[in-house]
Amino acid sequence: MASRVVMPKLTDTMEEGVLVAWKKHEGDPVQAGEALAEIETDKAIMDLEAFASGILRKILVQEGATVMSGTLIGIIGEADEDITPALTDKITVAPSAGRGAKTSAPPAPGPAPALSKRQEETRVPASPRAKALASERGIDLSTIIGTGPGGRIVEEDVVQARAPSTQALQAGTDQPLSQMRKAIARATTQSKAPVPHFYLTSEIDMEQAERFRDQFKQNRITHPSVTDLLIKAAAIALTRHPEINVSFMGYAIRRHAIIDIGIAVGLEDGLITPVIRNCGAKSLNDISTESRTLIVRARSKRLQPQEYTDATFSISNLGMFDVENFIAILIPPQAASIAVGSIRDVPVVKDGTVKVGHRMKVTLSCDHRALDGVQGAGFLKEFKRILEHPTELLPSKETP
Repeated sequence: MASRVVMPKLTDTMEEGVLVAWKKHEGDPVQAGEALAEIETDKAIMDLEAFASGILRKILVQEGATVMSGTLIGIIGEADEDITPALTDKITVAPSAGRGAKTSAPPAPGPAPALSKRQEETRVPASPRAKALASERGIDLSTIIGTGPGGRIVEEDVVQARAPSTQALQAGTDQPLSQMRKAIARATTQSKAPVPHFYLTSEIDMEQAERFRDQFKQNRITHPSVTDLLIKAAAIALTRHPEINVSFMGYAIRRHAIIDIGIAVGLEDGLITPVIRNCGAKSLNDISTESRTLIVRARSKRLQPQEYTDATFSISNLGMFDVENFIAILIPPQAASIAVGSIRDVPVVKDGTVKVGHRMKVTLSCDHRALDGVQGAGFLKEFKRILEHPTELLPSKETP
């Protein structure tokens, strides 16, 4: 009996999908579980698997087309089978997420291959800060001309460089919305209008945190990013202020037993928020390693749905773009989210003397249906205190 292939509903928010590419042609043999096509959802590119074995008899939707979930896109059957009934029968149910589709899983992590002598000689010379900033912005260091000693790329060179962007539109033209942009439009509209937001801003002294990171750079091959410090500090503060790690459910306020923190990652056509699970139980090093992996997969649109959904708290950091401060829109059911600006050199008064201080502004967005100002202020005060005493980010016996 012929089997119908339909556009699946791969996520709870997916209403339509883009058929990016067919991995089989009409007349090709197909095995159940084999990848038939690549589908772009509102958050990722995923493989559509065949439910049955046979021959791909008919392709009904061409590559690049956008169709609603549940739409018939192909037919699998035997070589001499009449597929007319499969073409005419009404489709009532689309496959749900978790059946017939999966993201392309990354290979298991292993030891990095050793660089040859020639590779060592041809590596792009760049300062650690320049490398970190280029990684955050998605900039290829080989495209930058260094202005440091011996042509070494320094942080300012990366600041002046521009990350690759989507093709510029001619004036007066319309750019069709991507699946991700449509999802962002729906989510932010559903949040900003009905959810009563309030905001609390604090300025944090980051001098000790920067010294803390410098110690990591000297003593370890890898070191945590500023965002990693923020995640760990938020996890500790949420452990001490569990009233913030909640969701407004309409009929109740749900307190979450586990702290799952989402980190906003900007993409060419929108953003996605990969989630680090159970942050309260993870070390700073674990968080740093996991965040790097998730960010790489997010930028290649290969995250699985369970890797970017159901955060209980989120962090959006625009400091690397020299943004002083901003506010974040809550994405329900989260009741709180923090927006982080850049670390700036500002004049501060210490012991009656004006000195140069390193300050960072953060703004906490809260859902007033679940939280009040005093609760938000208590969390923010603890978050600030931890970052100003960063040794608390490590277990008592560990040093950077």
